[in-house]
Amino acid sequence: MNDKSLPIITISREYGSGGRLIGEQLAKDLNIPFYDKELILLAAKKIGLSEEYIQRTEQTKSASFLYNLYMTSQVLPMSDQIFLTQSKIIQEMAQEGPCVIVGRCADYVLRDYDNCLNLFIHAPMDDRIKRVKEEYKDTGTANMEDYMKKQDKKRSSYYNYFSQNKWGNVKNYHLSINSSSLGLTNTTNIIKEAALRFSGDKN
Repeated sequence: MNDKSLPIITISREYGSGGRLIGEQLAKDLNIPFYDKELILLAAKKIGLSEEYIQRTEQTKSASFLYNLYMTSQVLPMSDQIFLTQSKIIQEMAQEGPCVIVGRCADYVLRDYDNCLNLFIHAPMDDRIKRVKEEYKDTGTANMEDYMKKQDKKRSSYYNYFSQNKWGNVKNYHLSINSSSLGLTNTTNIIKEAALRFSGDKN
C-alpha cells in the first residue's frame, strides 16, 4: 500500500466518545503519523512558551477572531496567535503526507485540501460517562453529566470561534459516527475502509 494514496484524516469528537483512541488505532493500522497534544508541544516550541501556558491560553477567546485578523495594526491576542501557529503546523503536516489529526479545527484549517477525510465521533451520554470514568480515569465532578456538557461546550466554543462552521454539524464532515453503537474496534475498521477508498474528487 502506498501511504501517499491515503487521505489526511481529521477527527472532531464529543468528550468521552473515544475519538482519540480511535484516531490512535487508526494511525497504527494505516501506518501514518498521529497528532493530538503533540500540536501543543510544537506550537509551544515555535512561539517560545511553555506547554502549560499554551494549554491554558488556547481556550481563551476574545470577541472575534476574524475581526482581530482584520485589525492588522493591533497585536493579536495570545490565544489567536497560538491558533495561527497551530494552523501553520497542521498545514505543514498535511504537506508532508497522510496523517491523523485530532481536534484543533483541523478540518477547517485544511478546508482547501481535497485529500482530507473529516470525521465527527459521538456517543450517548451514559456511554461517554462510563468511558471517561473507566478508561480516562477522569472523575470530573459529582455531576458527571454537567461536567461532560461543559467539556463539549469548550470544544464547541473553540471550534465555532476559530472557524466559520458549527461544531458537530454533520454537513461539515464526511462521516459522523456513533462509536457506541458500533464499538471502537468496528468504528476504527469502518473508518479505515473509508480511508482506503476515499477520493478527494468533489464532483
